[in-house]
Amino acid sequence: MLRTIDLRGRALTSSELAAAVPRASAAREEAYAAAAAIVADVRDRGEDALREQAARFDGVSGHDIRVPAAHLDEALARLDPVVRTALEEAIRRVRLASAAQIPPPRVTELAPGARVEQRWRPVRRAGVYVPGGKAVYPSSVVMNVVPAQVAGVERVALASPPQREHGGRVHPVILAAARLLGVDEVYAMGGAGAIGAYAHGVESLGLAAVDVVSGPGNNFVALAKRAVVGLVGTDSEAGATEILVVADDAADPVLVATDLISQAEHDEQAAAVLVTPSVALAEAVAVEVAARAARTRHAERIRAALTGPQSAVVLVDDLAAATAFSNAYAPEHLELHVDDPRVDDFVNAGAVFVGASSPVSLGDYLAGSNHVLPTGGQARYASGLSASTFLRPQQVISYDRDALAAVRDEIVALAEAEALPAHGEAVTARFEG
Repeated sequence: MLRTIDLRGRALTSSELAAAVPRASAAREEAYAAAAAIVADVRDRGEDALREQAARFDGVSGHDIRVPAAHLDEALARLDPVVRTALEEAIRRVRLASAAQIPPPRVTELAPGARVEQRWRPVRRAGVYVPGGKAVYPSSVVMNVVPAQVAGVERVALASPPQREHGGRVHPVILAAARLLGVDEVYAMGGAGAIGAYAHGVESLGLAAVDVVSGPGNNFVALAKRAVVGLVGTDSEAGATEILVVADDAADPVLVATDLISQAEHDEQAAAVLVTPSVALAEAVAVEVAARAARTRHAERIRAALTGPQSAVVLVDDLAAATAFSNAYAPEHLELHVDDPRVDDFVNAGAVFVGASSPVSLGDYLAGSNHVLPTGGQARYASGLSASTFLRPQQVISYDRDALAAVRDEIVALAEAEALPAHGEAVTARFEG
């Protein structure tokens, strides 16, 4: 089921390694044009556009786009107590881990009377997106809302697609999770249209434009964020999920196989990649994947993901070569099933899961880490969702007269060098008379 790519005995550059297992770039390029058009339609026509999109993409019409409070209360009252307990524990853990992500304010005394304070200010308003297509993601409610709340965001709105099976309402488990977190501004709108609504606002719904948009989704959601960059802040473009497993001959092929399958379960475009120097492990994993994938509930979807060009078993010469491949690929999720993990060597990954007892599924739900992570190689320069997504660093400068006088001549000299004499005069004027 999984194809094998043999890179042994080859000296490849980072670009060549990254190209060995391709991402679906063509699909993303097509999705960007469509997403940008949908965003522009919401900008221009507001609620009418959202309703047409709901009928077209979700098969829903006549629904409440702004979710009434009664729907939230009803969903929480009917929530399975076992699921509620799990969500409450996830909230507790993510809240603790998110609190550790907020830098403390720091004051630097550059000289007597010369102070620069570095502090972090939350945005006023955030719009979080929770997918609702092939699966239901109450865990994504937790992963988006909790960091925003911990950061101190004044107002958090939540959007998720309307569900035809639930009479046009947002899925009740998502509504229940929102109510557990005290979110009362919820919208039944999905896809790129939801991102456009957040960026531009929809007056007829009482939806004011937000400052930051966050949340995972399909390629259309991810690329709609790109279409609104510059108008609002966004987290990374979290598109189709991906897992890369680095394993040696001591790894358990059953565990490796189940972890690859678990991410393939998300979507036909999901990427599942094993990198190993062990031919024996590669063969054993391939056998396990074929047998187990056929028995799962979403066997057809998993097969499409595992047989796609984005998934593979990659054979390399040694663990150093596996590390180089991983850093070039820059996966969303990286699992290390090796005797000596050397975590510091793996510099490009959205999140790193170390050892047989730390599967990606743990991070999806209850590790305390955030599961909204950069995909498509963006882990080379982007980070996952965190409290810092909703914070802005701000500098506060405070100099007294003597401290300013001490640097007056240097300021004037630099101002003259840049042919901006008024800059220097703005300083010398304070010492005239």
